[in-house]
Amino acid sequence: MKMFVEPEDVFLHRDFVDFRKAINGLVAIVENELVRDTYTGALFVFCNKAKNKLKILYWDKTGFALWQKRLEKQRFKWPTKIAMQEFNLTAQQLDWLLSGYDVLGHEELRYQSML
Repeated sequence: MKMFVEPEDVFLHRDFVDFRKAINGLVAIVENELVRDTYTGALFVFCNKAKNKLKILYWDKTGFALWQKRLEKQRFKWPTKIAMQEFNLTAQQLDWLLSGYDVLGHEELRYQSML
C-alpha cells in the first residue's frame, strides 16, 4: 500500500477480528479495547482468523476510510503469541507486513544471572 503521506502512527491490533465488522465496528474496537482516539489520522490494522485478509482503518480529516487486502494463496505473518494487545509499527514495517514479512521478529528474552 503506497500512501501519499506516511502516517505518523500505525497500530496493529493483535487479536483476530470478525471481518463482517465494517467501519463502526472497528472504530468501537479501537476506542474500547485499545483505548485510542480514532480521529488522529493513525492507521489501525486488523486481521481475520485465517490470516489471509487485512483491514486498515483511518480518519482522513473528512471521514473514515477502510482499506482491505485479501491474499489468494499466502498468509500474513501475524503476532498471535505475544502478550501485548497492540503494536506500534513504522510505515516501513507496515509495508513489510503487506509484502509478507514477519515485522516483529523474535520476541525479546529477558534473563538475569543468579550472581
